[in-house]
Amino acid sequence: MDLIDFSAIATEHATRLKAIDPLLPPPGELPDDQGVLTAEASGSAALGVLSCEKTPADAPGAQWRALVEHRLDLRLAGPDPGTALGLLLEKWQERLAESGTERGDWETAAVVIRPSRDSTGSGELLRHGFAPVRVVAVRPAERHGRGPRRTPGVAVRTATRKDVGNVVELLLELQHYDAQFGVATVRESTERALTAEVEEVLAKDEPLLWIAEVYGKALGVARVQLPPASDWSKIYVDQSGRPKLGYLTSLNVAEQARGTGVGTALAEHAHQVFDTEGVDLALLHHALANPRSTPFWYAQGYRPLWTYWYRRPAVR
Repeated sequence: MDLIDFSAIATEHATRLKAIDPLLPPPGELPDDQGVLTAEASGSAALGVLSCEKTPADAPGAQWRALVEHRLDLRLAGPDPGTALGLLLEKWQERLAESGTERGDWETAAVVIRPSRDSTGSGELLRHGFAPVRVVAVRPAERHGRGPRRTPGVAVRTATRKDVGNVVELLLELQHYDAQFGVATVRESTERALTAEVEEVLAKDEPLLWIAEVYGKALGVARVQLPPASDWSKIYVDQSGRPKLGYLTSLNVAEQARGTGVGTALAEHAHQVFDTEGVDLALLHHALANPRSTPFWYAQGYRPLWTYWYRRPAVR
């Protein structure tokens, strides 16, 4: 194989990933070589497509990311692609340093999104300062989970406009908790952005947002997206079978009620909604290092599909 042959590298990479996880979509088309880095070693090759996403601090969803994310979309081929990846990461580090990215700027991140079942090159990512921080998890409709038993007195109801304060408080608590794990960032604009988002959702006739109450006290919140609002998540899965996707946007339980089954009640309700709407695959993001969400979601029938490897700041 000609290691400079982009097409051959991409084809081998796509074939390997389809064997690892049939839910993965085929890799995207490669741009011209101006947006690509390559490295060769030990008869193997690593190819990375470069991109940069910039997000205003007050934009919807900005609280879940660094404001400047430099991304590397990988294609790996050959018998020892990990070694080639190590060289590619060194080239990328040099490129970032030369690009004017400020050293130590916490609002910058270098991001490599890998299929979770593809462990190739994980050691090289760790050696270059990356950590697996965030996961896209998937739950096929036929998979069922189990979690803590429900607390007696738990009731799940649709949120109303009167619940804006409770919902924002619960979501802010989630933000502060997840900020410990490297992706979420609580900024001065966070509460305003969350409030505007919640008000927009609750202005709808049938908002897909629910409150869990225990004897009348709001202790949990969950929100989902259904098609067409969830269609953006099609990028994560193979579309050959035209699956219908649902996205679980958020779920949080007040600290004093965690581990009591309130979260299980909310998750069961969300999954019932997905089943009623004929959703084939449910998707969500969660912080991998979160000692509560990771075991909870996998007990609910989810499994990792994509893993976001972060180095933050992008240049140290």
